[in-house]
Amino acid sequence: MPAAGPLGTTAYQAELTRIDQVLAGPARALTRVRTPEGLSDAVSTLAESLNTVAVRLSALTVTSRLTAVHPLLQERIGVAATRLTSSAEKTEEDARCGGTAYTSQQVQRQLRADLGAALVQLQRLKLTFGRTLPDPGPAPEQVRPDNGDVLVRRDPEGMGRLKITNGTAKDVAISIVSDGKPPGTPQVMVYLRATESATVNRIGGAYRLYFKSGADWDAEHRRFRSGCSFKKFDQTFGKNQAWQVNLQPRPGGNADTTEVEAY
Repeated sequence: MPAAGPLGTTAYQAELTRIDQVLAGPARALTRVRTPEGLSDAVSTLAESLNTVAVRLSALTVTSRLTAVHPLLQERIGVAATRLTSSAEKTEEDARCGGTAYTSQQVQRQLRADLGAALVQLQRLKLTFGRTLPDPGPAPEQVRPDNGDVLVRRDPEGMGRLKITNGTAKDVAISIVSDGKPPGTPQVMVYLRATESATVNRIGGAYRLYFKSGADWDAEHRRFRSGCSFKKFDQTFGKNQAWQVNLQPRPGGNADTTEVEAY
């Protein structure tokens, strides 16, 4: 139970140390998850632990030296808990999109950012908190390809031509996949920024058209790390022909699309 009466610096530090111990297990779990479902569960558990900590802090009274930092810490813990609770479902979706490890690191960075103002104030008072929180380091540099960048080109070239208009608000990666092959092995992959167009020439043979959209492009793995969706055009595109497609669905459009599994 919290100590009776206003807490001075030494007693308050002891409480902060106890809180760190409460958070240690749930925070460490973020670094150990291996599946999107596991990450979602870890996020929810950590949010519950933060709410427990907030209740504990609200029962404390402090001396005048701590009257500024104490409510700030409560506020920032509440913000962090609320964000984790509301983002658990999206976190699972993003983990399926950009990978569990990367998404977990993003959660860890956001947690530190939410608590940052309180951590700085505590440090100024020579108080320590947050030692058990994982630190994934800075986020990797985001590199957004230019519109029309060809990310993959393989297989024999042909006479096919395709003009693609991305009428959506998200960047997309278009995969031109030889008919009968899986979407992960395109003969051409091209990047289109939101609301932009590009033309692909020298397409060989009949093909199917897949496209994935999202944000935060991962150049190494050629995928988006958040907000992903994966679709394909239902029709097959004939060889040595010129086609035009618009990724924005329109009334009266003659090219149906279907959601597909991540690739």
